[in-house]
Amino acid sequence: MTIIIILHVLVCFALILIVLLQAGKGAEMGAAFGGSSQTLFGSAGAMGFLSKLTTVAAVVFMITSLLLTYSSTRRTSTVIKEKPAQTVPAEPQKTPVQPQIPLSEPKK
Repeated sequence: MTIIIILHVLVCFALILIVLLQAGKGAEMGAAFGGSSQTLFGSAGAMGFLSKLTTVAAVVFMITSLLLTYSSTRRTSTVIKEKPAQTVPAEPQKTPVQPQIPLSEPKK
């Protein structure tokens, strides 16, 4: 369980870094040098490796997420299966009634 959590956190950080390293669709390296039709790294570019790495990291992230979810539901289900002990409802406590003192005494 601890290994899955550590792997999940590491994949989270890796996924964040990989996505931040990627450039947008219109921001190829060739666009910085006059906007020629050919990019600096060829037609596939260096983004092919980063996009594959993003896919692998996303798949590992989803698998670890599902494993953590499954293990957390399995752990709590053992508590739910046990019946709680039957308790007798407590009688409401009777509060003493205070005598009402009239504000003014009737004159005789």
